[in-house]
Amino acid sequence: MKRFVDRIAVVTGAASGIGRATSLALANRGCDVAVVDVDNEGLEQTARMVEETGRKVSRHVVDVANRSQMEALVEDVLAEHGAVHILVNNAGVSVTASFARQSLEDFEWLMGINFWGVIYGCKFFLPHLGRAEEAHIVNLSSLFGIIGVPTQSSYCASKFAVRGFTEALRCELEDSRIGLTCVHPGGIRTNIVKNARYTEERRYGSRARVLKIFERAMPPEKAGDLIVQAIADNKQRLLITREAYLGDWVMRLLPQRLSAGLLSRARRRLGM
Repeated sequence: MKRFVDRIAVVTGAASGIGRATSLALANRGCDVAVVDVDNEGLEQTARMVEETGRKVSRHVVDVANRSQMEALVEDVLAEHGAVHILVNNAGVSVTASFARQSLEDFEWLMGINFWGVIYGCKFFLPHLGRAEEAHIVNLSSLFGIIGVPTQSSYCASKFAVRGFTEALRCELEDSRIGLTCVHPGGIRTNIVKNARYTEERRYGSRARVLKIFERAMPPEKAGDLIVQAIADNKQRLLITREAYLGDWVMRLLPQRLSAGLLSRARRRLGM
């Protein structure tokens, strides 16, 4: 996008982490922001931070997995701001469990947010983005949308799906004024692990050990800045963190070695 000042951005999962950081980065570039999340308290905190930049902000308590709520969100954003130019489909959750022990209810819950939230966002906002002189969509995939790892079958399924959907949609929008970026973060210091549904299995390490590792991860503010710069540069694909670049590179060249190496490394780091 050539211009951010006075553009309208919608960011899901904005109550914390990458969503909050991206909302602030957009506001600092001059955007007004519609922040979206199910966490009302966190959403209020993000909204106050956006207001401190001097930009307009609207708050929307919405479950992205709920079709009717997402349809209503579009009307609410248009009523509040009059237009939409940027959509960041960031909302995401995690379930940590081997597939054999993971319930179908947990799998469906995760797919509703991580995958259907992206589908609903794109489907319902796309006609309005198409009316803008320029617009952009950002869909959050993951390093785990490039590689598969143990205990993350549902998360990997959702992020691979987001990646495939985004690549297909980009082809369809090639001749439009809508840019599209798929983001693949590695470890970012967010609440996704803390808030994950977790089945304790000695073989796969403890939640406490995973949380300790994430304390050393990249701060979300840096990820937010990189995402906004990717919008400015109209990047089709954004890898964030060294492990995302490494995973992508090795997966292309040595996929079998990567799978064996990742499993071995994960077991060492998590005490499996």
